[in-house]
Amino acid sequence: MTQRDPARAAAAAPGDAGPGPGAIPAPRYPAKLATAADALPRIAALPRPLVFTNGVFDVLHRGHVTYLEQARGLGAALVVAVNSDASVRRLGKGDDRPLNALADRMAVLAALAAVDLVVPFDDDTPRALIVACRPDVLVKGGDYDAATTAGAAETVAAGGRFVAIPFAFERSTTALVNRIRNLRHD
Repeated sequence: MTQRDPARAAAAAPGDAGPGPGAIPAPRYPAKLATAADALPRIAALPRPLVFTNGVFDVLHRGHVTYLEQARGLGAALVVAVNSDASVRRLGKGDDRPLNALADRMAVLAALAAVDLVVPFDDDTPRALIVACRPDVLVKGGDYDAATTAGAAETVAAGGRFVAIPFAFERSTTALVNRIRNLRHD
């Protein structure tokens, strides 16, 4: 077993194994994380056509990543807006939801190649953010339509379009959480 040199470990920056070929690179995903305060200027700097989607993304699954890859294919950049923890609780998904805190959900999404920027929102819907950033394409999953999607009417009125991506894989975080809860009681 190899022992670490505590002095060298203390001097190294997080994610840094020191000089040389064994250096561990720092993660790149933090550059794709926006705050509510800097979201709009960062969105404005992205290439167009701009694609926008939103959701809770509590436990990322195959349905999510397929959907996000398809959404990204509709434009030059994909912005994902993520419900704050308080916003998730107001959606009524369960007293213990979200399972993962906002910072963790945003980090996982930002690490995906398909995602260009991840922004939080605390309102019940991201309508104000959608109106402010004027996406060229507003995307939701196949269980939504323009009439049930916050910001769809405004996006279309501004010359953009709304796209509902059909489910390629029938997956649901809520169903998965319920299945796990049922296993605990068996």
